[in-house]
Amino acid sequence: MKTVEQIKQPILEEMELFEEKFSQSMSSKVALLNRITHYIVKRKGKQMRPMFVFLSAKLVSGGKILERTYRGASVIELIHTASLVHDDVVDDSNQRRGFFSINALWKNKIAVLVGDYLLSKGMLVCIDYNDFDLLKIISVAVREVVEGELLQIEKARNLDITEEVYYEIIRQKTATLIAACCSLGACSVAPATEAVEDMRKFGELIGMAFQIKDDLFDYGDTAIGKPTGIDIKEQKMTLPLIYTLNTCSKQEKRWLINSVKNYNKDKKRVKEVIAFVKNTGGLIYAEKVMHNYKDKALAILKRYPDSEYKEALELMVTFVIDRKK
Repeated sequence: MKTVEQIKQPILEEMELFEEKFSQSMSSKVALLNRITHYIVKRKGKQMRPMFVFLSAKLVSGGKILERTYRGASVIELIHTASLVHDDVVDDSNQRRGFFSINALWKNKIAVLVGDYLLSKGMLVCIDYNDFDLLKIISVAVREVVEGELLQIEKARNLDITEEVYYEIIRQKTATLIAACCSLGACSVAPATEAVEDMRKFGELIGMAFQIKDDLFDYGDTAIGKPTGIDIKEQKMTLPLIYTLNTCSKQEKRWLINSVKNYNKDKKRVKEVIAFVKNTGGLIYAEKVMHNYKDKALAILKRYPDSEYKEALELMVTFVIDRKK
C-alpha cells in the first residue's frame, strides 16, 4: 500500500513553499480572523488537492512550475476550506478531522463570515494577477458542487434516485473539485491546450472512483472492520443500495425502502439492510464500476511520457482505490 508521503516525493519542495504561500493568502488586518485562519492552517488534512494541482502541472509541462501554479493551488484550497467551514454550520457539526470545528469554537455567525472571507480571498488571488482562466475553472466547480448538493437533497426525499442521477450527483459534489485541481494545474502551465481538458477528465474519473470507495466503506470490509451504516441512517442513496433496489423483487424493494425511510435508526434493521445489499451483489457491482473509472483514468495518463510525476499520479489513483479510510 502506497502512502501519501510516497506520492508527495516529486513535489516536496513545492508543497513546502505552497504552505507558506497559502498561510500568507489567508492573512487579514483583523486579529480575530488571523487567529481563526491560523487555527485552520494548523489542522490541515492530507492536502490531496494541492498535490493534484502540482502533479498535473508537472506532468504536462515536463516538470515546470510557475508562480501561477501556486496561485491555482491556493485558490482551490481557500475555496474548499470555505465550503468545509460552511458545511459544518449547515450540518451542525462540532468536529472536523478530530478537532473542534470553527462553529463549535466561535459560533455559527463567525463561521459563516469566515467562510465568506475565504471564498472572496480565493477569488482575489486570481483577480489580482489577471488569472481569469483559473478563476473560471474554480467558479464552475463551485457552481457544480452547490447544484450537486441541492440535487441530492431534492432526490433524497423520495428515495427514487436512478443510477444516472446518482452519477450526476457524485460527479458534481465530489468529482468536480478534483477535476478542477487537475485542470488548474494543467492550465497554470499550458493554458488553452488539450492537456487542460485531459487533466480535467482525469480528475473527474478519480473523483468518481473516490466517492464510490466512500460508499463502500459504509458496508464495512476486513480492513476497517465493522460496517457503519451511516449512509443508511442518513437516508443517503449510494450505489450498492441503488443497484440492489433495481435488481430485487417488488416485495423486497418495498421492504428496503420502508427500512431506509422508517427504520433507519433501528440498528438491527440497518444491519439487515447491509446484509441484504451484500448478498444481492450490490458491493461487487459498485466495486466493478469503481475499477472501471480507475482504468479510464489510468488510460489518460498513458498518453503522457514516463516521469516521476506520471508515476506519482498513478500511485494516487491506486491510493484512492486501496485506501482504508
